[in-house]
Amino acid sequence: METETLETLKYPTGKLKLPKEFTYADIQHCIDVIGRFPKEIKEEVVPCTEEELAYLHRPEGWTIRQLTHHCADSHMNAFIRVKLALTEDKPTIKPYKEAECARLVDTTEAPVEWSLQLIEGLHKRWVLLLNSIKEEQLGRTVFHPEMKREIAISDICFIYSWHCGHHLAHIKNAKKHKNKF
Repeated sequence: METETLETLKYPTGKLKLPKEFTYADIQHCIDVIGRFPKEIKEEVVPCTEEELAYLHRPEGWTIRQLTHHCADSHMNAFIRVKLALTEDKPTIKPYKEAECARLVDTTEAPVEWSLQLIEGLHKRWVLLLNSIKEEQLGRTVFHPEMKREIAISDICFIYSWHCGHHLAHIKNAKKHKNKF
């Protein structure tokens, strides 16, 4: 497989680029994307057969099942990070090993409906919380020890807006390629 093709399969919506400047309207757009995600992922995943849930998004990548469960795991972490940023002064967050988590039985074998339900409820709470944030609170931060830098709530909004589209595109690509790369 050509490097360019593999790179496109890895980053179908492009690599994350955080803006240096943004408006409150930009943040609202991110919140809207996060709010639409439960419906969009459900529309892509619910019709899948067991065979389709095993489709990879790229060679040596994750299956549709793993991607679905990963989104629940990752978005739970993001939700908690926003809550920590709002309630503590620059707390240090706990990173987690996403690739290792994606190999655990609850990610490789559990019904996708479990994570779809989790995503639906989680995103309702997350969007409610994000919409309650005042503009001056967007600069509140958490400290990421692996990245060795602070991450603002505004960055979390951009990161997870991108993350929603990124993995939704992975799922669509997996369905399109049907494990034939």
